[in-house]
Amino acid sequence: MGQGSTIEWTDSTWNPVTGCSKVSPGCQNCYAERMALRLQAMGQANYAKGFEVTCHPQALQLPLSWKRPQTVSVNSMSDLFHEEVPDEFIRDVFAVMREASWHTFQVLTKRAERLESLGARLDWPQNVWMGVSVETRDYLPRLDCLRKALAHVRFVSFEPLLEDLGYVDLDGIDWVIVGGESGPAARPMLEEWVAHIRDQCRATGISFFFKQWGGTNKKKAGRVMEGRTWDEWPRSTGISKTETPIRLPRRPTARASVR
Repeated sequence: MGQGSTIEWTDSTWNPVTGCSKVSPGCQNCYAERMALRLQAMGQANYAKGFEVTCHPQALQLPLSWKRPQTVSVNSMSDLFHEEVPDEFIRDVFAVMREASWHTFQVLTKRAERLESLGARLDWPQNVWMGVSVETRDYLPRLDCLRKALAHVRFVSFEPLLEDLGYVDLDGIDWVIVGGESGPAARPMLEEWVAHIRDQCRATGISFFFKQWGGTNKKKAGRVMEGRTWDEWPRSTGISKTETPIRLPRRPTARASVR
């Protein structure tokens, strides 16, 4: 229930909960659902119920056994604030994150309303970063819920970015991640959508991380934008930022209809 990760903005994943359900357009082609069903077919015990929401108490203590400090994505195969995850189990997860103080934990949710309602009753250690996913303008209000969280670092993942978001109120946000959808049915993302968010981050001094272009072959599409990678990290964490220049031609602007 924990392993090294290929996610560009984390080191490892920890899944004390697996399974989820669709709540917004970004869920349409969920990679976690595809992976869970594949693991179920392979006979992996933790996915015996496929993509049904399942808590795994036996996995709670796992980060305590990892002695090397690392950045850990929490529930990459689920959503910690899913309505079927009991309040007490969420508090158990937070207790482990506090105890494993040498790690940095990144929690990402689409259930921003539950985060808001439960957040004041959680014990927020400084090594927990809290984020929300936003894919279209309709879900920008998730940022209002996030701003109320008592997390040391608040971040937003605009992934999969499905349209231009216009002006985004980033007040109270420490870190922005942007990425395109990947997989066999990936929806397109235009460069100008990404640049619009990047420019707002630069104007307000917010760290910007560009994860990927995505598409049906995300490795080939890469993650270079305007001749370089964008690997900024939240300034308040002490994690060094790297901005790797790569001399490649500017990526052509794609042509796609916007919903």
